[in-house]
Amino acid sequence: MTLVASIPEPREYPIDLKVDPPALPSGRDVALEFRVADPTTGARINQFEIVHEKLFHLFIVSQDLQYFAHVHPQLGGDGVFRLTTSLPKAGTYRLLADFYPKGGTPQLAPLTVTTAGFETPLEAGVPELAPDLSPKRAENLEAELRLDPPQPLAGKKTMLFLHVSPSEGLEPYIGAWAHLLAVSNDSVDTIHEHPFIANGGPDMQFNIFFPREGRYRVWIQLRRKGVVNTVAFTIPVTELQ
Repeated sequence: MTLVASIPEPREYPIDLKVDPPALPSGRDVALEFRVADPTTGARINQFEIVHEKLFHLFIVSQDLQYFAHVHPQLGGDGVFRLTTSLPKAGTYRLLADFYPKGGTPQLAPLTVTTAGFETPLEAGVPELAPDLSPKRAENLEAELRLDPPQPLAGKKTMLFLHVSPSEGLEPYIGAWAHLLAVSNDSVDTIHEHPFIANGGPDMQFNIFFPREGRYRVWIQLRRKGVVNTVAFTIPVTELQ
């Protein structure tokens, strides 16, 4: 990523999403196209900064917060990011586009899509998540999560201490030792972070500010011996009294 002399004022860059077929099926390949526009002129943006080895990170999360994917649409010569993927089941999905327009500021833009024939209103599908900080077994490692403070408060810093075993063979994954995505149970608030402290050993620290009271599904991805591991926890957050 190129360093700049001054930080531009934050601006939201609109995204136009096109899907093919337009009646979005579940369980079948679909083509997604993302067009990013200049917020002032409306002209298509075709120059982006590389962030963690990629021009575009896309997180796909189902409304029930049971499905998670972290993928990377490819930029064409026409300035359009393209991806072929599939949505595993009928329902509503949150798409979180993470990109950095050249001359702008980093973006985490939410989009929502619903598969054909699924008619449950978005607000009726908010899942009731039970707190879950139990140790997790992934593809080739185990992960434990500890919080400080043990009960996170909205708007205050929460330190997340991740311990993995075995740690031998841990490798950077897409330019970081780990990637974290937190999503509130109503899919409104999203946080994408990387470790504040990590050195390739068994322990990592994330610093998170949860914006509101609620329960947050937290996915953490890391790679060991060439295998990407994904673990998920559910963290309850209360209001500051």
